[in-house]
Amino acid sequence: MALVANGLNNGRRREDVDFINFIIGLLQDPRGAIAGWIVALGPGMVYTPLFLIVFIETGVVVFPFLPGDSLLFAAGVFSADGGGLNIIATLVVFYAAAILGNTSNYWIARFFGSRIIDSGKVKALTPERMRKLDGFFEKYGGLTIIITRFMPFFRTFAPFIAGTGHMNFGKFTFFNVIGGVAWVSLFVLVGYFFGGIPFVQDHFEVIVLGIVGVSVLPAFIGAIRAALASRASAQSGADSHDPADR
Repeated sequence: MALVANGLNNGRRREDVDFINFIIGLLQDPRGAIAGWIVALGPGMVYTPLFLIVFIETGVVVFPFLPGDSLLFAAGVFSADGGGLNIIATLVVFYAAAILGNTSNYWIARFFGSRIIDSGKVKALTPERMRKLDGFFEKYGGLTIIITRFMPFFRTFAPFIAGTGHMNFGKFTFFNVIGGVAWVSLFVLVGYFFGGIPFVQDHFEVIVLGIVGVSVLPAFIGAIRAALASRASAQSGADSHDPADR
């Protein structure tokens, strides 16, 4: 029995390592991943992994690290003439994945949100991110669903927070469709129209890193501001209780 258990544990570890390596490879070279899928699956079935990755990133709160922006851009490059994908099919598949993913996330939160948050098992749902999104909803309302589409991590959490009580489903769907169409259209069409430029082809990996960097910049700036505000608040509290001031 011990040997069987060890074998199962080793198998799980290998699967975890393979999954991590797959994600790292996808982050580093989405163009290579799509090219491999086109060869292995054919032009028709290649839309299946493209759909699933975007759907899971937006629809399952434990996978906010999947490379949505860079994947959309790379798929747009392959949707140009001779790339193996069709631009209309690419857009429709990604529209469906983005909209249905957010919808799934919303309903998961409606039914299980409080239990998921209270369990503490989703480490990415930090109190800081929750407060940040609460602030977004208070300030921007439904526009939060559109704004966070262009912010990795936050685009996965926003529909979840909306489903926990910030928004009714009809209003959420309205902003979800607008945000999903805008996000997909921007990145896919930029890849479609500019991906064939020799400079882009020669520096594709650098450009992908730039896209990821620009995407995470608002979240990074927000985290720095929150840290500075927290430090200033703590310092202010310490000063107010300093016996030397009395």
